[in-house]
Amino acid sequence: MATNAIDQTRRMLSLVTYLRERPGAHVQDVARAFGITEDELISDLDVLPMCGTSFRGGDLLDIDTDGDRIWWHNPDDVAEPLRLAADEATALLVAARAVATLPGLRESDREALLRATAKLEAAAGESGAASSRLSVTFEAEGGVFADVDRAISERRRLWLRYYSPARDELTEREVDPIRLFAVGHTYMEGWCRLSEARRTFRLDRVAEIRLLDAPAAPPELELRDLSEGLVQPAAEDPEVVIEVGTGGRWVAEYYPHDSAEELPDGGLRITLRTPDPASLRRLALRLGGEGRIVSPPELAESARTAARGALAAYDTV
Repeated sequence: MATNAIDQTRRMLSLVTYLRERPGAHVQDVARAFGITEDELISDLDVLPMCGTSFRGGDLLDIDTDGDRIWWHNPDDVAEPLRLAADEATALLVAARAVATLPGLRESDREALLRATAKLEAAAGESGAASSRLSVTFEAEGGVFADVDRAISERRRLWLRYYSPARDELTEREVDPIRLFAVGHTYMEGWCRLSEARRTFRLDRVAEIRLLDAPAAPPELELRDLSEGLVQPAAEDPEVVIEVGTGGRWVAEYYPHDSAEELPDGGLRITLRTPDPASLRRLALRLGGEGRIVSPPELAESARTAARGALAAYDTV
């Protein structure tokens, strides 16, 4: 079952209490208790050490694992009563009020957040009053995130207008959302009814979104392991060969590839696989004189045509 962001946050808060009462707990026992896989648990444990009682650091959760057991080294320190400095209280209040305005937030969560905000404001005194003069406006991605999170929670289908950079066009599609995740950017994984296949959508490329009354019913799919990154080419994906100069060697660092052979001029001949070779046209244009697509021939010609079109556009200015 897919887990939305709010449910994951609840789980991690419960995990803190669970681990505090069970020093040296076994990974498999904790995963079984929370109904998640061991990989999901390890992912949570990677995040928890970045949490704590102070925005300044020094009071963060000191939790680690050797793969078999989980150790929390400073439970007593973190359990001390929380004392916020004036700037910390102000930042927390501004953030809480901003989150409470997000569209798509479940009403019960919004009410709980507002109750906690009111208590914090009363305790903060003058600092709390000062925070009311500050406000935060979320960019469009925040609203998209809230709508996707709500759709996952309520198991509802989404309608999207989505920008595809590989094709440089907006498409309309209906999607059954499966999960939200972040790898550099925030993404939604879902079953696309237009292509009848699993697709990944970057939230900042969603031009318009709407929750539908139709229930989401994605097929039973095994969630992809994203520990090695978002792009994980398969052996059956088409092979592409790119030659880059010294200024394009960075391509081998950012793109998963099968091989990278040294060239006499200091460049590289890179062989990689991708399910969508056309998406590499933009890479070729970005490289300019520092790179070219060698094969397949039709992709190389497509890149040359795109480059000529770009140059022609400059000539007409």
